[in-house]
Amino acid sequence: MGQTRFASGRQLDLICLGRLGVDLYAQQVGARLEDVASFAKYLGGSSANIAFGTARLGLKSAMLSRVGDDHMGRFLLESLVREGCDVSAVKVDPQRLTALVLLGLKDRETFPLVFYRENCADMALCAADIDEAFIASSKALLITGTHFSTDGVYRASLQALDYAQKHGVKRVLDIDYRPVLWGLAGKADGQTRFVADPQVSQHVQGILPRFDLIVGTEEEFLIAGGSDDLLTALRTVRSLSAATLVVKLGPQGCTVIHGEIPERLEDGAIYPGVRVEVLNVLGAGDAFMSGFLSGWLEEASDERCCQLANACGGLVVSRHACAPAMPTRAELDYLFSSPVPITRPDQDPVLQRLHQVSVPRKAWKPLFVFAFDHRGQLVELAQQAGRELKAIGQLKQLFIEAVQRVEADLRRRGIEADVGLLADQRFGQEALNAATGRGWWVARPVEVQGSRPLAFEHGRSVGSNLIAWPQEQIIKCLVQFHPDDDPLLRLEQEAQIRGLYQASQVSGHELLLEIIPPRDLPGAHPEVLYRSLKRLYNLGIYPAWWKIEAQSAEEWKKLDELIQERDPYCRGVVLLGLNASAEALAEGFRQAADSRTCRGFAVGRTIFQEPSRAWLAGEIDDDTLIRQVQDTFEQLINAWRSARPV
Repeated sequence: MGQTRFASGRQLDLICLGRLGVDLYAQQVGARLEDVASFAKYLGGSSANIAFGTARLGLKSAMLSRVGDDHMGRFLLESLVREGCDVSAVKVDPQRLTALVLLGLKDRETFPLVFYRENCADMALCAADIDEAFIASSKALLITGTHFSTDGVYRASLQALDYAQKHGVKRVLDIDYRPVLWGLAGKADGQTRFVADPQVSQHVQGILPRFDLIVGTEEEFLIAGGSDDLLTALRTVRSLSAATLVVKLGPQGCTVIHGEIPERLEDGAIYPGVRVEVLNVLGAGDAFMSGFLSGWLEEASDERCCQLANACGGLVVSRHACAPAMPTRAELDYLFSSPVPITRPDQDPVLQRLHQVSVPRKAWKPLFVFAFDHRGQLVELAQQAGRELKAIGQLKQLFIEAVQRVEADLRRRGIEADVGLLADQRFGQEALNAATGRGWWVARPVEVQGSRPLAFEHGRSVGSNLIAWPQEQIIKCLVQFHPDDDPLLRLEQEAQIRGLYQASQVSGHELLLEIIPPRDLPGAHPEVLYRSLKRLYNLGIYPAWWKIEAQSAEEWKKLDELIQERDPYCRGVVLLGLNASAEALAEGFRQAADSRTCRGFAVGRTIFQEPSRAWLAGEIDDDTLIRQVQDTFEQLINAWRSARPV
């Protein structure tokens, strides 16, 4: 490609101007859109997908658009920010709703698609929304074709192009031709990808001279060039623009044309695509563009840019979503280093796992977790006090108030930490509902308490229960596991754990395994725990979190080395309490002080046992219970902090 001369000293690599909306993808593959029963919600819109995809690949990307002052608009902004994308130039429009698209996956060739974009927020972008200094802060500006289709967004796009040209910002056009958005197809016919129209061709040709890089499919270059012959269309485009042209050729790959259009495309370099089994072609072009730009803005060769582009497109067509399906650098490195072609990325366990763990995830500070997922223990206390079981649910809601007070106190004291809780579905559903959405670390159990072999509360089909869980909630599973168990018992336990892990991979929830070796079997206890974790890793089980008992400093060193070697993406370990005294827990905290993987504690009965007994017996009121729980919780936090002075 030759060296791309980007301006130096720019804060941003790329600004993406254009569509920003919500995609609702049918979850039933093969169904007519009329028969779809449920949808998955994703960030969508070509420009937004590219902003998202390039940010995931490490570029400093920004979005320039509008969203409605509504829940979906906030979802889109949060999704972009989570990927590291700058949203400072996304206006919140109080008069319009966020754009929406419904998509079905009938078969490999049929993707019913309905755009809900009548007077939507992103199409209300106007010239006044374009800030000259913001445009000047970037190396490149990308605009997608939809934002030239109506007068308002056309003027906004021209304003952005004027500022870009003035400040040496490279200009990129993704032709992104959707006939329905140009009024050339029925309102419900978003699936049609090409309708020839001389007026659209003339309109697009008017902007072609403004760009340095133009990317499109064969059909998109046909509309840009106003011809039904690709080479003729490309020559028309070349007569209007000296831009680098990138022609996407579907499964064949792509080609890059810098100067004169060749007699045949084959006379230039054709960069082959990645051969994969296609689930969903929607979003492939945005993934392609993300990959290409991630190389182009790093001044890579044509070959490298196209390798990245084709790989990104190939991975996304094998997955359900568009933006969330975008790969990370770790995924691409694995794909490129594979000794054999990976034709089913959706079935490659390493690639599946990398797609979950190498994406941006919330960075947790030291974790202080109140565990009150106990069922049997609290039932016993309630029965002893002669209380109805519904009192347990009321008790757990009071625990939420205690956690809230602890969090407020930590903030008041300027302590950098996160709080969390472990609560159950049986008695703690209201507590879970109250805790979710606050940014707390929230986990809930799936095991039948005390079961050995492991059994799940809602039967073997644990994945069907996860459908109703908020995505932020962590699956917690306590297993009494010993590597020297009777073989039939061990195999049953391992099968259950593996099934749970696979369910978590599909649902996208993080998994916490709480491993407690039973005391009635031989073997030094610390060694048994180490061997248990190693055994589960050998089985290909990689939980996001471990929850274990206190260990000696020597054992922590061994556990750190094991976890770092086997799973550098592990989120960490939290210490459990087992109703130990506060003094015993404090000693455990001191032993773990130098551990790199121990992130905090998840303690229950030490905090709640006595206050709960007294409250259920009517000996103390709500405020006293909350205060006592808060006091013990904060004592443990102080002990943790004393063991790890900053």
